[in-house]
Amino acid sequence: MLSETYQTPGDLKLSLAIPSGDIEIETAAGDSTRVELDALTDSARELLNGTRIELRDRGADGHEVVVEVPSSRSGFFISFGRGPDFRLRVTCPPGADVDAQTKSADIRARGELGDVLVKTASGDVDLGEITGDARVKTASGDVSVEDVHGTTSVQTASGDLAVQRARNDLTGQLVSGDIWIRDALKSASLNTVSGDVRIDAAREGVVQVNAISGDINIGVRRGSSVFVDCNTISGSMTSELELSDSPSSEAGEPGPQLEIRAKTVSGDVSLTRAAAPASLPGA
Repeated sequence: MLSETYQTPGDLKLSLAIPSGDIEIETAAGDSTRVELDALTDSARELLNGTRIELRDRGADGHEVVVEVPSSRSGFFISFGRGPDFRLRVTCPPGADVDAQTKSADIRARGELGDVLVKTASGDVDLGEITGDARVKTASGDVSVEDVHGTTSVQTASGDLAVQRARNDLTGQLVSGDIWIRDALKSASLNTVSGDVRIDAAREGVVQVNAISGDINIGVRRGSSVFVDCNTISGSMTSELELSDSPSSEAGEPGPQLEIRAKTVSGDVSLTRAAAPASLPGA
């Protein structure tokens, strides 16, 4: 096992690259960052001598902790079938930015992170609270995110997407996966071919959903002023909304403006009333 502990006060960026296995990130109060890298297979142990774990001083931008597993050849990633497996654990201060790249490693992060960029071929991605922007691209992995303060952008071919709370604009591009968004507080653009799309609660902005054979269900918060343009070719269309009525408001002020555009070929489209909103810490 390789392990290092660095003092990383101020801004911090984690640049992590392993071919396969698991990446676990956890934030903890303090100014130190600890890195532990375990080789789980013989082929992985052969690569430990060439692995780079280092701290870089970024001047006014703080520090960068780099973990990079080299290729057994001259390239960056390893050409492999099952591949050498690693377990990378990083404990760092809250608010760190993350740039993680891997072939098939699963990525799990708990705690508060800044901007997050993840690229993986088949690994699953499970993220906690993101105070910056979240960008995830994977071919077949599932993506789960708890709370994003900035923008959210997710691309996956056959994986599912689940977001507990998107406080800013959200983009999701899927092929055969399902999409579930608990709270979409701003605009959302969601596309899937054969998966279902469910938004438990939309509040304002433009919600645009396109599917081919999947069902679409969108819940709307009370008080929002709603414009609806929804259609399905062979499916059914239902709505709990009283679209002809004026939206509710407080003290004569108009409510949030919400525009819903949903299209599916063979799936059903339904609009529902969302439940009362949960509390939004840090909102």
